[in-house]
Amino acid sequence: MGEKVVASVFDLADRRLHRRKLQQCLVGLERLLDEGRFDRPRNLMGLEIELNLADSHGLPRMMNEEVLERIASRDFQTELAQFNIEVNIAPHRLSGRVLDRLGEELRTGLGYADRRASEVGARIVMVGILPTLEAQDLVSANLSTADRYLLLNERILTMRGEDITLDIQGVEHLVYTSASIAPEAACTSTQMHLQVTPGRFAGVWNAAQAVSGPQIAAGANSPFLFGRELWRETRPILFQQATDTRPQELRAQGVRPLTWFGERWIDSVTDLFAENVRYFPALLPICEDEDPLRVLDDGGVPRLRELTLHNGTVYRWNRPVYEVVDGVPHLRVENRVMPAGPTVADVLANTALYYGLVRALADAPHPVWQRMPFGAAAANFDAACRYGIGAVLHWPRGRGGSLAEIPAADLLRDELLPLAAAGLDAWGIDPVDRDHYLGIIEERCRKRTNGAEWQSAVFHRMLERGLDRRPALAAMTQRYREYMEGGEPVHTWPVA
Repeated sequence: MGEKVVASVFDLADRRLHRRKLQQCLVGLERLLDEGRFDRPRNLMGLEIELNLADSHGLPRMMNEEVLERIASRDFQTELAQFNIEVNIAPHRLSGRVLDRLGEELRTGLGYADRRASEVGARIVMVGILPTLEAQDLVSANLSTADRYLLLNERILTMRGEDITLDIQGVEHLVYTSASIAPEAACTSTQMHLQVTPGRFAGVWNAAQAVSGPQIAAGANSPFLFGRELWRETRPILFQQATDTRPQELRAQGVRPLTWFGERWIDSVTDLFAENVRYFPALLPICEDEDPLRVLDDGGVPRLRELTLHNGTVYRWNRPVYEVVDGVPHLRVENRVMPAGPTVADVLANTALYYGLVRALADAPHPVWQRMPFGAAAANFDAACRYGIGAVLHWPRGRGGSLAEIPAADLLRDELLPLAAAGLDAWGIDPVDRDHYLGIIEERCRKRTNGAEWQSAVFHRMLERGLDRRPALAAMTQRYREYMEGGEPVHTWPVA
């Protein structure tokens, strides 16, 4: 949640006023769309990567404020817990050697941040869930001190009315009860932004939803939580359960969770904002002085603060974003599917796959979302989270749209990688970058491996050598960080 808020209490009048303001914002958004006020096409993309802080033994370090003071860069910010920080990469135009430039920026920035963190006994680990995290690390006392995190914690627990329950059945079974939303902080992701025009928004969002399952299958990197081996990409189910405002009775009624894949393809960006307002009570019913309709009447551009804050607390895996920059509004699709890591090269390979696929599918004359039920995309997402590169996914064959069951690695290698290459060509990405980064995905598919598979294999190898579970996870994490720092993509990492 990027909005800056201050701790507050809310009464009944606040919620009534906030609901009216949300409706005004929706009307304001419709007027902006009708009047053609949005920014022209600019083919801009951006990245955010959430990071973990660990000591030399791979154990979490609760010191993000001290680390950020030493880094002293606006590109790095706090995240939910004291062992998290986030790096934000300035927007880049999707063309030419942009992936190579991003790689250089990331390696330089992360290397600098890691050196400064090491001065206070911390190192940066880029992974979906830090494997050495224990339940005692994820408590409210270890949340970052920013008001927005403390308020978010209080509001989710108030709406839920009871403790948070984690119940995840994977390779092993984890059941855990938490008195705070702190377990959410275990989830560290790569967030990819794409600025789009209103006319292209629905196609890009639908395409992003369709490829979410294949994305996860290719790049799963979160197999462990609290010492248990769970899903290959445990982060989404953990995030959903750790932010769930529903007690079990509301879950039984089918009330939608706050962390939500969605339930249908869309026709317009307003579909998503309207659903968020219609289905989800506001976590933070904070009202601003701005009257969005009066601002429009006066020829200005409203910030739509109530709508954007509310939208930021509905955790869609592909989220709509409205923002005003230099007095001009624009729209973005924020893809929040992927975990962080393992290396800069792997992050950029995941990035190339995403932007290439989204462009190719959004431009296709027979869109995949007209040939595949939305439920199949949601089922693909779930299967990929559970089984990673070993998942079997459903994908339409031919114009008729009959669904076939295809191993994820085969689907990626035989059908989706050629589409991604065509999409990168359409963006104008240099063929050298295209082939290099998509080649990393191809090698993962050929070897049936990714970050999650490597972590699991090394962990079990450590157990076979006689280490107990926690030392095995720590040793694996230390090795992971060494290879991460070396920079070679994960499919080249030795297991022995």
